[in-house]
Amino acid sequence: MPTVIFPGPEGRLEGRFSPPPRPRAPVALILHPHPQGGGTMNERITQSLYKTFVDRGFATLRFNFRGVGRSQGSFDNGIGELSDAASALDWIQSIHEEAQVTWVAGVSFGALIGMQLLMRRPEIRGFISVGAPASMYDFSFLAPCPASGIFVHGAADTVVPPPSVGKLVEKLRTQKHITIHHEEIPRANHFFEKEHDEMMGAVNNYLDFRLDPSCPIR
Repeated sequence: MPTVIFPGPEGRLEGRFSPPPRPRAPVALILHPHPQGGGTMNERITQSLYKTFVDRGFATLRFNFRGVGRSQGSFDNGIGELSDAASALDWIQSIHEEAQVTWVAGVSFGALIGMQLLMRRPEIRGFISVGAPASMYDFSFLAPCPASGIFVHGAADTVVPPPSVGKLVEKLRTQKHITIHHEEIPRANHFFEKEHDEMMGAVNNYLDFRLDPSCPIR
């Protein structure tokens, strides 16, 4: 899990990168929660998502958005952070050109950035959005959403009320050519403090399904 420094739009960005274990290994980009709420690439869910993709043989990167840790720049209300994420994906592709498939996983604010990145990068084939801030931001840009994925949310989330995510999922499920999964974790709050294992269980069950060669979703 070497520390890496790579170029971003506002200077260097700091990350942790697990290199591809084999030629043509898939890529996963992991995006952390809101920087102004204390979110960093070392946040617990972000680290767990990183580990599960590494364990599944992905070339995996998690990194600090601008102004966090050793990443240069300052918070930019999501606009610059989307550019940071695009630069991170560019960097992975520059050293791992033969990757055929890319996934993006984000936590809270990181889920928003991940879904925005999904709209701009057709190589992204799957997403995991944990605690997506559907009540705080307008997700209508997902029109149409180009890839299948899963929303995982806490049933006792008081930061982002679960019905807001349910409404987003229902809207996305009316679109053709994608399949949207949705898991609500009982008793869990926004950061799954006591239900972390259950949340990761839902993520891993979904990845078992999607990464199975017989999965009907491509």
